[in-house]
Amino acid sequence: MNPEIEYASKAEINNFQIEKLKALLNYLSTNSAFYKRLFKTHQIDITNINSLEDLSVIPTTSKDDLQQYNDDFICVPKNKIIDYVTTSGTLGEPVIFGLTDKDLDRLAYNEAISFACAGVKPDDVIQLMTTIDRRFMAGLAYFLGARKLGAGIIRVGNGIPELQWDSILKFKPTYIIAVPSFLLKLIEFAKNHNIDINASGIKGAICIGESLREQDFSLNTLSKKIKDNWDIELYSTYASTEMNTAFTECEAQEGGHHHPELIITEILDDNNQPVAEGEAGELTITTLSIEGMPLLRFKTGDIVKEHSQKCKCGRNTNRLGPVIGRKKQMIKYKGTTIYPPAMHNVLNDFSEVETYIIELSHNSIGTDEIRIKIATTTPTEVLLQNIKDHFRAKLRVLPKIEYCDKKEIQVLQFPKMSRKPMMVIDLRK
Repeated sequence: MNPEIEYASKAEINNFQIEKLKALLNYLSTNSAFYKRLFKTHQIDITNINSLEDLSVIPTTSKDDLQQYNDDFICVPKNKIIDYVTTSGTLGEPVIFGLTDKDLDRLAYNEAISFACAGVKPDDVIQLMTTIDRRFMAGLAYFLGARKLGAGIIRVGNGIPELQWDSILKFKPTYIIAVPSFLLKLIEFAKNHNIDINASGIKGAICIGESLREQDFSLNTLSKKIKDNWDIELYSTYASTEMNTAFTECEAQEGGHHHPELIITEILDDNNQPVAEGEAGELTITTLSIEGMPLLRFKTGDIVKEHSQKCKCGRNTNRLGPVIGRKKQMIKYKGTTIYPPAMHNVLNDFSEVETYIIELSHNSIGTDEIRIKIATTTPTEVLLQNIKDHFRAKLRVLPKIEYCDKKEIQVLQFPKMSRKPMMVIDLRK
């Protein structure tokens, strides 16, 4: 399942997206209370938008807008909504997304072509190690996508290495979907229970939630640890509820491929201007072919680089590199700009570190402070010093680092209503 448009020329992809954009603008001007108001307030004549570059005349949309005017984004009557999902937002209140029957078909198609991009075929079986409940879009997308592709799926859910291995040995899946750091727990369990992981039949892991690669696409510390023990292919996939779309790596493993049928991407600077080729900026998206709650020029908050050269796999679509960090989690620390993923990478170098959490705060003079709480079974001064030296060498700064009880950290990582662990707590105002 490989859409022809992804192999078309850049000009053909561009023209294809312009037609999709025009259809979206007409739909929003008819059905969206929020965008009707936006077009009127800013005196935007949508008939004058005839290129992707013309999008720049339309103001961007933020998560604050979604939270304040949630219902105004919904474009269909309530009886058309089949599935409800939520995403948490900057003001603490979740944003509701309603998906119509057609949107669920689109979600399935998105994930089917994303799986195909990563090499999954109809005769493969996928073990799902993420939740499918709790209003979580991704788990549902994986199930629907596998079904659309014709692949089998085993819905185990997150955690519980013993149950995961029981299912792997019983059902013989060929791919797994998991948070990459959880793969280390699977490796540890296998070692402790004499399971030959390289005889398990797993060909690849589609990894969510954590980065696998450096910006040059080389393996980062986490993925090296996995590959040193488990001879499987690692594919990164990146998505969000707001996007209703995934960016998944192909066999070249050099960035997540853009699906032109489903989304328009812009990479913008702080002034909402396009960044230069190869520069980092905020991913800003326009969703296509969505009925329930389409978004126009929505700023995701994720800082990425986009790669436009033709891929080795033959696709001519742009690719997104690993997420550098969340814009709101950018830290200015002692003259250096840092994002949490860089600190994750340093901490992942130490097998002695069982778990950790990063706390961001402001000090008495209003500048950023970083405190890292670490759980380990070997809380020695030597280990602490080694971690500190590693931070100085890799990031040129030294945050406050302290040992902490594992249970205390786990309570912080899994607050009520959480669907996935929180590795960063931002206490800054």
